[in-house]
Amino acid sequence: MLPDRTTIFAYLTILSGSAGRLVISLVYFLIVANTLTLGEFGLFATASSTGLILSRLLAFGFISPLYRVATVKPRLLGAYLSGFAGLSVLSLPLIVAAGGAAYLLLFAERLALLPFAVIILAEVLGWRLVEVVAIVNNGLRRFRQAALLVIIGSGLRTVAALLFAAFGQASLEIWAFAYCGATMASALIALVAFLPAARWRFVRSLYPRRMADAVFAGAADIVFYVQSELDKLLVLGLAGERTAGLYAIALRVIDLTAMPVRSFNQMLVQKIMKERGVGGFRRLAAYEAGIALVSIAGLVAVIIALKPFPNLLGRNVSEAAYLFAPMLLVPAFRNLVEYHAELLYARERTGSRIALLCLLTAIKAGLISLVMTRFPEAGSWAAGMNLVFGVVYLASAGFTYSLLAQARREPLR
Repeated sequence: MLPDRTTIFAYLTILSGSAGRLVISLVYFLIVANTLTLGEFGLFATASSTGLILSRLLAFGFISPLYRVATVKPRLLGAYLSGFAGLSVLSLPLIVAAGGAAYLLLFAERLALLPFAVIILAEVLGWRLVEVVAIVNNGLRRFRQAALLVIIGSGLRTVAALLFAAFGQASLEIWAFAYCGATMASALIALVAFLPAARWRFVRSLYPRRMADAVFAGAADIVFYVQSELDKLLVLGLAGERTAGLYAIALRVIDLTAMPVRSFNQMLVQKIMKERGVGGFRRLAAYEAGIALVSIAGLVAVIIALKPFPNLLGRNVSEAAYLFAPMLLVPAFRNLVEYHAELLYARERTGSRIALLCLLTAIKAGLISLVMTRFPEAGSWAAGMNLVFGVVYLASAGFTYSLLAQARREPLR
């Protein structure tokens, strides 16, 4: 499992793309967060999170077989791309129904239907397609193309945010259409300029063998994002739009610390798939320590930068800045839970991954509800989030490493 020069170069290529995206995403985030009101930003962030979850229903999870075949059998890519396209169309009614239910449950009295639908469209048929094309390129080890695509997509969103701020009509409805336009343009560029050339063909025999894997992997992906985004939805439901806006800003800053970690996770998953092993537990513990340190250091850097310049990131971000220090351990716990999920995915433990993520979702929902209702003051619930994510991390680590210990000598199926 020791990295060779090629692996290190590939990681640095992915990381450079993540760094470029980090800078561009930070600009985009700051413009939107400081142009919308806190309440509007909270609604946008939770609607976007809902779209992110719903986008995992696209093609019923067939992105997992598509990524695996790009990684290990690229000659079959055309057949799998054809299957993904067909299944994407078939999955749209399910996405519409799930989106309607989410709107009635959380947004009906807070946000008009049209901007909500436009945001969902941007996530499901816009950014998800950008992600799919980037994932396929990464599977083919075309890391530069994948990184460039994501940077272009983030750049277009930033241009849309700049135009939105300059336009002077800073309403959530207008931003929803600007966001959707930029995201759909990114998807068009991805499909025209970055989708690898392949001979598309329908191969009937693929689907009986691969659909079970697709559905299970898709279900695991959905549960993962429900677990990951649930806190934003709960804060909106329990504390209202303004608190949801403050929390979304804090989580967005925290999420920026995950970019180098996700680049590492991606390389590790590919290495495990190819070498059919996860390495020793001492090495995995070293990975955990490194992820935790990088995650916390990122948030500490933001806190230090804001100390002498509290308005450095804008007015609305400065209002949320007092949440950063009380939530100092949250980045480490969140990123480590994501790392555990990637380990299980790489070892094709899809059923176990779903079981783990369902458990974590239930734990998080219960603890966040308890913290938000028992400690409504912002300083109190912010500090309580360390406990919430800490318990989630302990449950994830215990489950994941117990399973890997049992399966350590088993070959991949």
